[in-house]
Amino acid sequence: MKINNLLSHLGIQNTNYGSCFGKDCWISTNNQHISSINPTTGETIATVEQTSNTSYKQVIGEAEKSFLKWREKPAPLRGQLIRDVGNLVRENIEPLGELIALEMGKIKREGIGEVQEVVDICEFAVGLSRQLYGLTMHSERPGHRMYEQWHPIGPTGIITAFNFPAAPWAWNAIISAVCGNTVIWKPSEVTPLTAIALQNITNEIMSDHKEKAIFNLITGTGSDIGSTLVNDKRIPLISFTGSVKTGRIVSTQVAKRLGKSILELGGNNAIIVTKDADLKLTSEAILFGSIGTTGQRCTTTRRIIAHKSIINELIETILDKYKNIKIGDPLCNTTTMGPMISQDSINKMLQAIETAKNNNGLVIYGGQQLLDLGPLFVEPVIIKMNDQIPLLYEETFAPILYIMEYNDFDEAISLQNSVPQGLSSAIFTSNLYDAETFLSTRGSDCGIANVNVGTTGAEIGGAFGGEKETGGGRESGSDAWKGYMRRQTVTINWTKKLPLSQGIDFSQKEID
Repeated sequence: MKINNLLSHLGIQNTNYGSCFGKDCWISTNNQHISSINPTTGETIATVEQTSNTSYKQVIGEAEKSFLKWREKPAPLRGQLIRDVGNLVRENIEPLGELIALEMGKIKREGIGEVQEVVDICEFAVGLSRQLYGLTMHSERPGHRMYEQWHPIGPTGIITAFNFPAAPWAWNAIISAVCGNTVIWKPSEVTPLTAIALQNITNEIMSDHKEKAIFNLITGTGSDIGSTLVNDKRIPLISFTGSVKTGRIVSTQVAKRLGKSILELGGNNAIIVTKDADLKLTSEAILFGSIGTTGQRCTTTRRIIAHKSIINELIETILDKYKNIKIGDPLCNTTTMGPMISQDSINKMLQAIETAKNNNGLVIYGGQQLLDLGPLFVEPVIIKMNDQIPLLYEETFAPILYIMEYNDFDEAISLQNSVPQGLSSAIFTSNLYDAETFLSTRGSDCGIANVNVGTTGAEIGGAFGGEKETGGGRESGSDAWKGYMRRQTVTINWTKKLPLSQGIDFSQKEID
């Protein structure tokens, strides 16, 4: 589909977008713009107007007003609106996937897969709308009943990163909305068109349901409009997806005003490969884990920790896979790896390669720029490391795969857990003892731990997130919905007496 036709199909017909709080309520009052750049060609796809201070106030005000109404709607009825959002996204799954490939650079198949996540989370939320449960507890006092219930927390701020322009929005916005909150989304300034397309879809569904300002959009830079959102006391919860560096700032600023934050930050993910692993299966997982989204996933496989007895055979198996990678236009169906997002990302990748080489690292595949394809194309690189150096503790957001060997299993676990990040981890093994040890309290310290499954490609049914510098937040499935609500403990006395807890006697009687 040609670019203009693609944008028109998704309702993007001009550049007068900056912020929005419902159908036909786009606000355009600012002369400052951000550009959406096609990383494949370097050409500008479109320019988007940034949200002004006046527009921001309008959006937040509308979100506050709508929250008062939306929270009163029974959750199953909220689920009906979410169901319709999912259905309309499903109808547009291919053009949305193409737009992600065009704007972000991941291959079309991955783009469509990301949009499928949006559909999946909508389906999950529809079921969740009838299961926002609370626990009941036995009271120590006769004639008393105790239970907990969950209430919407208020307008929720969502800040997402460039590498997944759609799915993390859905993990947060769809779950928060079905919980009874309104949401204000600040997407990456690098990928504003995907956000506009999704906002247009939600606008249509809100209009059909005679609702307004449940889903809202503000556009601009993180240092400008993003910082305004983070510091806004009217926003009780900020969910931030991005780098550890920026996450520290967000966490600190939200904590200063005693707000809540959900943080999904960096990853530095490893796969342990034992001596009895299925190397064919392992290499398939490593291939997608290391080059998917051109290495620009928080769950990208960055480190391989292989037993010394099989490391050479594993390397040969991986090399066979790498030699068949097809790098090029992400909209081409045969492409398996697209461009990087920016020149800055390429510079960091090249610098990391040089650092590794200067510290006894052996480049065994790739690492060159492919300027004949375009300024942002690179070869993925495999580097065999003989030493654990500071570079391996960092997350370079690029298709760099470091391979190390281990002697005994305790050493492998130690290497796995040695980095400051704690998002995703995996082990490939046929040994039940090693698998269960990896999953035990002395095993992986990550929020995600997989056995014979790679580090990337998590399903929406489980809570997504990690520990340590990854931030500790959880999004998407399981009971992550609780993060978007406030807990209330309730005690009901259905007697004519007023006994106190802990057996305290506070009656007015004479004490000898």
